[in-house]
Amino acid sequence: GPYELHDFFLYHFIKHGSSPERILFLAKEAFKNDYDEETIKKWLDKFIRRFFTQQFKRSALPDGPKVGSISLSPRGDWRMPSDAVYNDFLI
Repeated sequence: GPYELHDFFLYHFIKHGSSPERILFLAKEAFKNDYDEETIKKWLDKFIRRFFTQQFKRSALPDGPKVGSISLSPRGDWRMPSDAVYNDFLI
């Protein structure tokens, strides 16, 4: 999907803990000239699915530096079980 949408979703999901409904609302406003609501929702659902189903990869990350204010390292800021289910986060 479009990197600009995925970056937007990731930032608001991790940094602000925004719900998918809130992210959709914000994305519709931020990208109103570029994407319609159906397209944004499609990529938001795909983002959430991938984010949850690929958690096991982050659990096996090697040590590395934290750059910026957001980190998905399981040894740093992010705590999430590898078998988390995404169904409750879909809109």
